[in-house]
Amino acid sequence: MIGKTPYRVAYLGPTGTFTEQAASMYAPDSTLIPFPSTAAVADAVRSQMADQGVVPIENSLEGSVPETLDLLIGEAALRICREIVIPIEHALLTLPGTMPEQIRAIYSHPNALGQCRKFLERCFPQAQVVAALSTAAAVQGLNASPETAAAIAPPRAAAIYGVDILATGIQDHANNATRFVVLGSNDSLPTGNDKTSLCFAFEQDRPGLLYKAMGVFALRNINLVKVESRPTKESLGHYIFLVDLEGHRDDPLVQEALGVLARDASIMKVLGSYPKFTKG
Repeated sequence: MIGKTPYRVAYLGPTGTFTEQAASMYAPDSTLIPFPSTAAVADAVRSQMADQGVVPIENSLEGSVPETLDLLIGEAALRICREIVIPIEHALLTLPGTMPEQIRAIYSHPNALGQCRKFLERCFPQAQVVAALSTAAAVQGLNASPETAAAIAPPRAAAIYGVDILATGIQDHANNATRFVVLGSNDSLPTGNDKTSLCFAFEQDRPGLLYKAMGVFALRNINLVKVESRPTKESLGHYIFLVDLEGHRDDPLVQEALGVLARDASIMKVLGSYPKFTKG
């Protein structure tokens, strides 16, 4: 299990993303290596090109990041070993000298565009909204845009890429925050203040299955902090459930609950046990 500081940390890049900010907070003395996608970050850790990887998993406004959930469901070699939560402040960045009325297109990652939806509707109702692989990639693409454009990205990206900040704090809600997870080959040792993430599915649907599964934890006084579902992608109407619970998978009651759940589930996988994130 994880017990030492990693020295190579992959993250969803390029330089200037919120994920880089989270990775820097998590491992300030490590070498940070940017990759263009969540899948590439996972490949880097799996192939030992990096010791660990940092990817976004959930935003307080937009909800879960589907790419990360799907990766965790299908990934056999990696575990969640940490979580990081950072506040998100979005800025509108432009090439030097650009005026607001000149902007015809606005680029950013789909999650960032969603987090600034009301701002865009009020201030730039005629601008084309264009999805990018990341917030920083959106800034990098400004010069290549066929029309006058802007990008939504972290304010620090302006200094990195030599562009101007036209507006700051443009997210629709002040309490915007994103949760990131650290992927490694093992999860973390128990600390006494842990979370465990898992996924499970049933071979055949029948009344009361999910109710019974939730009762496995309730009967043992295990608090569930998050429950959601994703399509299995096998057929319409078939889902896999993802749960975050309080406690470590090595805790006796959690171990017992997981064993009982496994009896009814056709698929059950512990995605990792890790310390709860605490500020400071």
